[in-house]
Amino acid sequence: MAEKRLAASGLNYPGIGSTERGTAPAGYPRVLEETFLGTGMEVYRRVAAGILGWELQRRAGLRVGADSPVAVPGARVVSGFGAGPFRLNAPCEVVWVREPAPGGMPQSAGFGYGTLPGHPARGEESFEVEINGRGEVFLRIQAFSKPANWFYAAGGLVTRAAQRHVTSRYIEGARTLASEGMPT
Repeated sequence: MAEKRLAASGLNYPGIGSTERGTAPAGYPRVLEETFLGTGMEVYRRVAAGILGWELQRRAGLRVGADSPVAVPGARVVSGFGAGPFRLNAPCEVVWVREPAPGGMPQSAGFGYGTLPGHPARGEESFEVEINGRGEVFLRIQAFSKPANWFYAAGGLVTRAAQRHVTSRYIEGARTLASEGMPT
């Protein structure tokens, strides 16, 4: 039922919410990146706040326009990079959110968002920080997507290289959040 409601909102791909379950719809290539960020609840909470407050996207060099200051289900966000006529905007809608729990380990926090018309791809991406029972903190980025149209499909090698580049920038942003936290 939730998937039908979300699809009605304009999301343009099958398997809405699949990144929360760690799966991808048939025919959609899946990306999974996991990176160790440090240890302790303080590191976990700093990264969780950055993920849920769009700071991870900003630290990756993206411009972020969101209709909510934090990721909540149904929030719309347009991230983009480039300048002037070479600016590429990517509209998305948050499809799931996991808030940090008040205490205890293990736990995870983050969100997943899906593409809307106008995005160069069709699919979903998620950003999640996890602290395990030993206090180790990891970033997990998952995605599945296909090009939105023939133009983006024709640039397949460039599109995949851009996705790898942005993912590496997310990882660097998470490392900075782990050590510094959010700006005050």
